[in-house]
Amino acid sequence: MAVLEVRNLSKSFGNLEVLSDISFEVKKGEAVAVIGPSGSGKSTLLRCINQLEKANGGTIRICDTDMLSVNENGKSVYADKDTLRAIRLKTGLVFQNFNLFPHMTVLRNITEAPVCVLKKSKEEAAATAMELLKKMGLESKAKSYPCELSGGQQQRVSIARALALSPEILFFDEPTSALDPELTGEILKVIKELASEGMTMVIVTHEMGFARDVADKIIFMEGGYIVEQGGPEQLFGESASDRVKQFLQRFNNL
Repeated sequence: MAVLEVRNLSKSFGNLEVLSDISFEVKKGEAVAVIGPSGSGKSTLLRCINQLEKANGGTIRICDTDMLSVNENGKSVYADKDTLRAIRLKTGLVFQNFNLFPHMTVLRNITEAPVCVLKKSKEEAAATAMELLKKMGLESKAKSYPCELSGGQQQRVSIARALALSPEILFFDEPTSALDPELTGEILKVIKELASEGMTMVIVTHEMGFARDVADKIIFMEGGYIVEQGGPEQLFGESASDRVKQFLQRFNNL
């Protein structure tokens, strides 16, 4: 079963086309890594799927519900507001720069959306939050503020915040790019654990060794296009694309 289906997606900023004819799908329980050079459109792709940017064409279907579809005139149109809101609740996005509320404690950062959006009681939301913090190894930081945490701790809180809404699919936009190498490992460990638990994920990453070891499927993008997609053994092994081989050459001895 496909949790996410993207077909012929395009996105332009003025005359600059940043996504062109993007097509792929993510099955339930799959971890998909999106790799490629900077400026290839990876983050824009995630922003379009998460309704932070509007696509110009193509279709997006999430959990058997059309978010963006093509009408009888061949024009791509978005679903109504209620449908878009329902879809938004099925997705979670972890940003590269954490995006925590600085004036809220760690606990409130995690409980705010479940209480305000899902209308859960404060007690129920707090109990879930504490379970997630324990999972992240941050149970003792519930009353701390983001400024009192390391970058790695802040990113783990942002992952817990995304998980608190029980998304069907979780997106990561270069989750380690704002961290120094010493802290990168703890975030990759959390994502690896989520993958082993069957969490459906799409991960934009520059960590090639991680992508090779954790992803069920890898998508290589450049210049707004998908150059190649397939299993890690395909892309890191006998890739059909000379460009992919060139990009991954320095990582093949990992």
